[in-house]
Amino acid sequence: MTKGCFINNTWVETPEKLAVLNPWFGATVGEVSLAGDQEWEAAITAAQKAAVAFKSFSSLERKQMLEKMAAGVENRQEELARMIVAEGGKPVTYARVEMARGAFTFSLAAEEAARIGGEVLPLDLNAATRGRWGLTRRFPIGPVLAISPFNFPFNLVAHKVGPALAAGNPIIVKPASATPITALLMAEIYEQAGLPPGGLQVLPSSSRVAEKYVADNRLKALSFTGSAAVGWHLKSIAGRKKVILELGGNAACIVDADADLELAAQRAAIGAFCQAGQVCIAVKRLLVHQEIYEPFKAIFLKVLKEKVRAGDPCLEETVVGPFIDHEAAAKVRQRVQEAIDAGAGLAAGGLGEGPLMPPTVLEKVNREMAVWREEVFGPVVVLAPFKDFAQALEMANDTVYGLQAGVFTKDLAHAWQAFETLEVGGVILNDSPVFRVDSMPYGGVKTSGFGREGLRYAIEELTEMRLLAVNV
Repeated sequence: MTKGCFINNTWVETPEKLAVLNPWFGATVGEVSLAGDQEWEAAITAAQKAAVAFKSFSSLERKQMLEKMAAGVENRQEELARMIVAEGGKPVTYARVEMARGAFTFSLAAEEAARIGGEVLPLDLNAATRGRWGLTRRFPIGPVLAISPFNFPFNLVAHKVGPALAAGNPIIVKPASATPITALLMAEIYEQAGLPPGGLQVLPSSSRVAEKYVADNRLKALSFTGSAAVGWHLKSIAGRKKVILELGGNAACIVDADADLELAAQRAAIGAFCQAGQVCIAVKRLLVHQEIYEPFKAIFLKVLKEKVRAGDPCLEETVVGPFIDHEAAAKVRQRVQEAIDAGAGLAAGGLGEGPLMPPTVLEKVNREMAVWREEVFGPVVVLAPFKDFAQALEMANDTVYGLQAGVFTKDLAHAWQAFETLEVGGVILNDSPVFRVDSMPYGGVKTSGFGREGLRYAIEELTEMRLLAVNV
């Protein structure tokens, strides 16, 4: 498959090409054109023009645009799922889930486009302002730049495109270099739906070129999902534009003494190892009450052996597919080896070879080790005991990240204590932190970023509130 850049509803070929490789087989999936300065300038000009037109769109027109996107995605779900497997190595079962979610995300965006409202505020709060009222309304912010990651190459793009269009903003997407074709197929759906020129544009680019336009003040917002180091750097150069950062995580999952061990083991296993742990809210630190540590460990390891298969992502039973590339694999293996060399125990798994690493469980990890302190973006989880719930919360907070955390408990007081104490964007009760429904507010604190995705919440980020103060 050969794809150009999608600029102003036109497919543009460029001299510089990028080969997209299958991470499992190593074969070439396709080739895309890389945008340079000329293409970026054309896209920004088209976005500025589209922004003027989009401001006049009614709520109905914006809703209908997104309904057409949702219908187009529905019609091509299996094709897109297969592309996600081919260029990203995501196991096919999870790729299909992503595409179902992608269609749902656009449907939710269509609904939210019809619900963007405001408030009536009493301003007659003293004698001097008698007869005055306030009205608030949200207005489009203008052209948006979105930079998306490889691990959810459709749905995380949809989480940027859907809210932008719902709010009346054109959007330029710079997809991950490992998985650009999926985003270009989304652009194809936009084109085939007959939607307005300049509303959605997709520009595969080198990081060097894209970074230049992060600082461009003609673009009014940046929505970035990716690593913490890159995200905070981009914020530092973004100038006056709004910035939404959804960055890395080091998610803890707490299993309290009264938890349902079977449920906790099943959900934590999938939460730690689905798509090779290359998920920012995957379980990285599994904290278990010392009274149930051994029985839980036995159940957890049994689940891994019986249900968490590693291998070919084209097989429906596969849970752990390949790393996205050799560099990612080498980094995770280095972290695991360092931990073992420093005294950590290997309860399951190992280093693996090539693009694949089996589900790996480390014990006896001290909190100075990188596998505790950093985000290990692979199929690795640390298993650690705690003596009481307060200690579990302290251990969970012992990280610079704060995206989501999971808590398995039947104790309502502990559940509320976790909600009030955990330094995260979301606490997931009786499930693993990998849980996400596309309508819920999603984002982190500390190094994990700021701002929120989730359709209604992202729309708020991508609009400006304006007040009309009325003297009756």
